[in-house]
Amino acid sequence: MPPIISVANLSKTYGTGFKALKNVNLDIQRGEIFALLGPNGAGKTTLISIICGIANLSEGKVTVGGHDINQDYRAARSLIGLVPQELHTDAFETVWATTSFSRGLFGKPKNPAHIEKVLKDLSLWDKRDSKIVTLSGGMKRRVMIAKALSHQPQVLFLDEPTAGVDVELRKGMWEVVRELKAGGVTIILTTHYIEEAEEMADRVGVINKGEIVLVEDKANLMQKLGRKRLTLHLQGQIDAIPAALAPYRLELCDGGRELIYDYDTKGERTGITSLLSDLRASGIRFFDLDTTQSSLEDIFVSLVRAQ
Repeated sequence: MPPIISVANLSKTYGTGFKALKNVNLDIQRGEIFALLGPNGAGKTTLISIICGIANLSEGKVTVGGHDINQDYRAARSLIGLVPQELHTDAFETVWATTSFSRGLFGKPKNPAHIEKVLKDLSLWDKRDSKIVTLSGGMKRRVMIAKALSHQPQVLFLDEPTAGVDVELRKGMWEVVRELKAGGVTIILTTHYIEEAEEMADRVGVINKGEIVLVEDKANLMQKLGRKRLTLHLQGQIDAIPAALAPYRLELCDGGRELIYDYDTKGERTGITSLLSDLRASGIRFFDLDTTQSSLEDIFVSLVRAQ
């Protein structure tokens, strides 16, 4: 099945000469949740703006559902729902009116049943007659999502959708996203909350300095790049790591009461067996140990630093 979004050799250069995107190639598959990660200024919002037809590309080609965003703009744009990072709503309109109006902008006939379902799914039904100016920041964010879903798009872009949203509302929105995916909607998510990508995404893309650094299945990414950390809780305090243990590059923590050993999960040998043997030979005893897997955030930081 062809990708629902295809980006080929895309570059964006502003009048000042600044190159915001550099030869970006990216395919988004139908029905997936794709997380696009990157530091501030990496090019995430610029890329989304071009795909959604808000900004013009300088070079390359973008298609949405097989429609070229330049040659067949209306058809391409009608497939997309966008929740921008900044909140833009008609402050003195009601939730129902602004959501219904957004549907009309795409030439869709009135469908009160669909608008009702969207508002209920987003826990906005009891606020349907409230003016947007009276809503909390989290509720306003939900209204933006409702507006983006009003015309039943096949693709939904969520640009920092949970910024300023409390933890409870954030988790509720995650459930909405999962339900949308189950209904066949393709979701592209940008977020600073990396646990959000780790929780929800099927694939992860990392962009930095206008270039795609990596695109990978989330599980494969963590398996290939992830590291594990072994923490040894010592029976007694030590002042320094014995020279004989130097090859393990141990870290002494908690005032000399813990030793930390990082190892590669994909290596043929972890070195743990020999480490424990050498610890005994050095007279170091421990009463407990535990291991932790590196998170997606750890991997993301290491990728960006490597550039």
